[in-house]
Amino acid sequence: MLVAGEASGDLHGATLAQALATLAPERPLFGMGGRRMSEAGVELLEDVTAAAVVGGSEAIGRLPRLWRAYRHLAAALDERRPGALVVIDFPDFNLRLARVAHRAGVPVVYFIPPQVWAWRARRVETMRKLVSLVLAVFPFEPAFYRRARVPVEFVGHPILDALVGAPSRAVARRALGLVDELTIGLLPGSRREEIARVMPAMRDAAARIAAVHPTARFVLGLAPTIAAGALGEIRGTPEGHAAGPEGHAAAPEITVFPDRAHAVMRASDVLLVASGTATLEAALLGTPMVVCYRVSRTTEAMARLLVRVPWISLANLVLGRAVVPELYQARATGEHLAAEALRLIEDTGARDAQRDAFGEMGRELGEPGVGARAAAWVLATAA
Repeated sequence: MLVAGEASGDLHGATLAQALATLAPERPLFGMGGRRMSEAGVELLEDVTAAAVVGGSEAIGRLPRLWRAYRHLAAALDERRPGALVVIDFPDFNLRLARVAHRAGVPVVYFIPPQVWAWRARRVETMRKLVSLVLAVFPFEPAFYRRARVPVEFVGHPILDALVGAPSRAVARRALGLVDELTIGLLPGSRREEIARVMPAMRDAAARIAAVHPTARFVLGLAPTIAAGALGEIRGTPEGHAAGPEGHAAAPEITVFPDRAHAVMRASDVLLVASGTATLEAALLGTPMVVCYRVSRTTEAMARLLVRVPWISLANLVLGRAVVPELYQARATGEHLAAEALRLIEDTGARDAQRDAFGEMGRELGEPGVGARAAAWVLATAA
């Protein structure tokens, strides 16, 4: 049984499902995920990937939907008794489901474990009680979990597998209809709340960049969890935000490419990225970036109490130093985004410094074949 609740978890769950189907085709796969896991052969009992949210206060309206999914999966655990429950990220939901599996005697494998080394460290105590094996994806995680007496194996990050088929820069630019233009990529996230919070600043930044580079192209990679109906939030101007920054024209045309994030990352000269898995993907593809993020004031207050690391982007977290600029909350404005992007556009040394650091990060994360390694450990742990 595989359980993922967000777009990134669906991607990683699909990687694992494909490997499990190859190594043990006789074992049926079922659980919760999205389109990618379904295409990889997982029988989906639930799909909440489109309903994923950020933070505590944002989640309140989705609780009934998540509760129904939890009840359905808990019943399936009891009725079908899988050889193992593999939970993928999505910790608030998955740790509760792990408790059900533990009571039922079903081994629990945590693939893409929660970032307890960064915030909400007490979760590791729950994991020690409930989780049979953690499959660590970052090189610094095994030591942390061993100190906490949680069984752990390092398999590498599944993004390495997902990027194997990523297009080259030349192929990506042709596919997006680009020639020699300066290209700025926008990746506003995989949740509607993320888009609503960061797109006004990204559009503002696009207008400021276009004022300096009038021939620049702006391309946006739309996550598969975002329906076509949400495009109004991307192309329109939300209430309370001006059409463009003072002294500048309205935002230039932004071409939206659904489910083409890797092509947008590869084709762009500089990226504006919402913090999340996309920052890791973009780094491994070698594209310089500026990271931004906005959450509600309630979630920000909670984070200030619980977060134990100084960065929000995975690239900086993995490398342990500030490699990419991060603009969070009040600093995540169009003015600041544009200033950082223009610095990267105009400073070859700044772009090269990011690319060199990204190469270092890639070497630390390991080699492709993560899905096969993870699948072998899942099967070894399964009852």
